[in-house]
Amino acid sequence: MIDTGLDGKTALITGANHGIGAAIANALADQGVSVFLHYFRPQKDLPLENLFDAPGESLYKARQSQTADHIVHLINERGGNAVAWECDLGQPNNICKLFEEAQRKFEHIDILVNNAASWAADTFSPCEDNAEDRIGRVLATISEHTVDLHFNVITRGTALLMAEYARRYASGDLKWGRIINISTSGSYCFPEEVSYAAAKSAVESYSRSAAKELGQYGITVNVVSPGAIQTGWIDANFEREIAAQTPLRRAGQPDDVADVVVFLCSQQARWVTGQLIRVGGGSIV
Repeated sequence: MIDTGLDGKTALITGANHGIGAAIANALADQGVSVFLHYFRPQKDLPLENLFDAPGESLYKARQSQTADHIVHLINERGGNAVAWECDLGQPNNICKLFEEAQRKFEHIDILVNNAASWAADTFSPCEDNAEDRIGRVLATISEHTVDLHFNVITRGTALLMAEYARRYASGDLKWGRIINISTSGSYCFPEEVSYAAAKSAVESYSRSAAKELGQYGITVNVVSPGAIQTGWIDANFEREIAAQTPLRRAGQPDDVADVVVFLCSQQARWVTGQLIRVGGGSIV
């Protein structure tokens, strides 16, 4: 068995109450990493809340609206060390607070995984109220609201978290650090999800610059770019369509992403930085 060298490390994982983030927390905990799970449940009165409504997405929405307590319980029950805290990363003053909470529990953070995201389907094409995208999700013409919804959390949130991580890391006597940012295979071009794609593309650019600048401190920075991952939002018909178009003939699962994150955190990836790894079963090559 390969020793990842992660036993005794600590990690802060954002967006970890379900799906990919929860899988990453579990996978790292299984390697002996103490994990601090961030999450945020969108409030019912948020503007554009209806943009998240879509046929077949009830399971995803149910998972999104739960706390991370069940993940914490499962990890701790297996002998791991986990704790969770909720905050909105779209509010810049929560960035420092999140690190303070994490360090109150674990003293310092070795690994930062930026997985949290906001999402709505938007397009440059003029569209009617309650228009739908290709799989039945509510679609809106791009606006200041849809741009801010994505960039405030995905882009600004990730950038500020990386900067805060680096600041706290540099102030201590630390020689080993990992930042993993979760993107999407659609970051280059994603019709009907234009702001989501643009926000993720900006994260990829930030990650490359951070890898260049933070390497001197012993910090590696890498990006994981998943294809379609079944986290509850893909109905049976769409899943069959995805499988037919994917060389490995299935939709992805959260564990597929989590295993790559563990690798990038591990000692085996010590000489890997500034890279983007696609995890999509060959859907993009």
